[in-house]
This record gives sequence, structure tokens and C-alpha cells, in this order.
Amino acid sequence: MDALRSGWLTSGPKVERFQRDFAAAVSARHALAVNSATAALHLALEAVGVRAGDEVVIPAYTFTATGEVVTYLGARPVLADCRRDTLNVDVATIEPRLTSRTRAIIPVHMAGQACDMEPILDLARARGLAVVEDAAHALPSSYKGRPVGTIGDVTAFSFYATKTITTGEGGMATTQRDDYAARMKLMSLHGLSGDAWNRYSARGRWYYEVVEFGFKYNMTDVAAALGIRQLERMAAFHRRREEIARRYSDSLGDLDTCSIPHDAGFGTHAWHLYVLEVNPAALRIGRDQVIDSLREKGVGTSVHFIPLHLHPVYQRTYGYAPGQFPNAEAAFERAISLPIYPAMTDADVEHVIDAVRATLREGQR
Repeated sequence: MDALRSGWLTSGPKVERFQRDFAAAVSARHALAVNSATAALHLALEAVGVRAGDEVVIPAYTFTATGEVVTYLGARPVLADCRRDTLNVDVATIEPRLTSRTRAIIPVHMAGQACDMEPILDLARARGLAVVEDAAHALPSSYKGRPVGTIGDVTAFSFYATKTITTGEGGMATTQRDDYAARMKLMSLHGLSGDAWNRYSARGRWYYEVVEFGFKYNMTDVAAALGIRQLERMAAFHRRREEIARRYSDSLGDLDTCSIPHDAGFGTHAWHLYVLEVNPAALRIGRDQVIDSLREKGVGTSVHFIPLHLHPVYQRTYGYAPGQFPNAEAAFERAISLPIYPAMTDADVEHVIDAVRATLREGQR
């Protein structure tokens, strides 16, 4: 309401405060608030120098935004398979996909668990490649004591409605480098030399220059006002997600009809998603039937993700085909994302557990 009453509806003082608060929260030198994580990834790739004809290595097991931003710059998304345990890419799955045209790597911290970043960074530095982290799931995550948001060259976070904190729609790009921060800020608002807040506030002036052909990716003050308050509650939200995830694992880990998420032990898991995998060898029903049965029992679930190489546009444009990334396909065929969000009551959590155990018992071979 303060944002609405102030008269600043677009980028203004609330955005500036949200950026400062977020940078402090993840220990980043710079944070740029934008209108989506997709925008943050696009700005990041442009800033690190990805251009037409380049290649960017990304996971096959991710949402389409990770790949589509590569195409915005005229570059080619090169898919890498995931590990079967964490569902993340690592240096072993990335390195075979590198060529002389590779310019950057985008590790995706699947479900909120960090990839094994040290070997990826070592590989990237040895090859002169940029590392842009897709941390849409990974707030607040850490890797070996370092917050996600300070590890790669640039990190992109999401504040979409389902994420660990939300502004409805929105995102943030963080970096430790002054040059990348300046470039992303410039390109996020039409390539103008001065943004609206600087031009129309008491400290600003009307004159501006267009120094690059940029984009329209700025966050509004209304969204930032939500983000400021959400950020203050992030620790409490995360504690509740941890509690729910722990309860799920304690209650479902003894079943041979499913597998609970693997903890690689790298650090804090954000628990944006809790991905249960069914065991086809122990069941006479498939994953889709499990989902249908859970729905009938009042439990809504989802599937994260359909691997990119199975989508028509990737097959039509780049020649990808089923069978190329067996780990990603195996995960997709078995994965069910159970409900996990801070407003769930203990009774809600027990209902999910009871429904999952009953469904898997009914479908057991």
C-alpha cells in the first residue's frame, strides 16, 4: 500500500531497497531486480558475451526457459544429461558436450540442491568459459558454505508465484563483478543511459541517451514491495519447507516402491521441490496412474520436468531425439513432485504421506 500511495508504481525506491536487501541476504556484491528469472538469464548471457553462433551447455532436465534464452542471442543450446541421483548436471556430464564454439555453461540447481560447482568452475576457467547459474529453485541454497548467488559469474533467481519467495512474477540477477552488473543494468531498460527513477526523482534529470539496443526487463515498485516483505520471511519459509521435506523422507524412505530425494551433502537445500521417484520394478501401475490415484485422494502433484530433447521444437530445430539422454528420461518417467509450501499444516503433510503410501501399496506388484 505504501508503494501504491507513493506514486512510484514502476522502478523506483522499492526496487532499489529490494536489490540492496537481496544482495545482503545472499552476500552478493550486486543484485539487479527484473521481471522474471528468464530475463535475468538472458541479461546474464548477454553480459558474459554470448553471441550468435556460440554454444551454451545446459541440462536436458530443466524447464524450457533455461534453453530459450540461449536462442534469444542466436546461440545454440547444447544439452547435457543429468546425474541419476541428484538430477543435476556435473562436470562428467558437461565436459563431453564442450566444443570450440562453447561460450558458457548454465548449471541448474534442480529442486533447490546445488550442483557440484567446484569441478564445474575449474573446467570453465580452464576453457575460458562463463558460468551462469540458473538458481530459479535455489533460494536460499548454499554450496560448501557459500551462498548460491556468489559462486558463478552471474546467478539468476526466480520470484514466480510457486517459488520459495514470490513477487507474483519477477527475478533477480546477482554477480560479484562490477562490469557484468553495469552491463545488465544498462540492458535491462532499453539500453538507456539513465533509468526512470534516476531521471524523474529529485536527484535526476530529463536527459538520457540510448547507448545500446536493450530490453524491457525492469521490475516494478509494486512487485518489489512484495519482495521486500517476502525476503524478511524467507528464513521462516525455509524452515517450514525443511520440516516438510524431512517428514516426507522419514515417512517414505522405507518403501521399495519409491525413492526419496538424494542429499549430496553440499550444503543448504532450498526445497523448492520435493521430487519422489516411483520404482517401476516394484509396481504394476505407472507413474501417471500414481498421479491420478493421488488426485482422487485429494493430493495434487506435478512433474518436473519433461526433458528438453523430448519437446518438438528441440527435435525440429536441433535434431534431438528420444534416447539421447537416458538419465533425464528415466527421471522424467518416474518423477512426482509432492506438495511442499510453508502454509501446509501438519495435517496436510500427513494426508499427503497417507495418500502416497496407500497408492503405492495398492499398486504394488
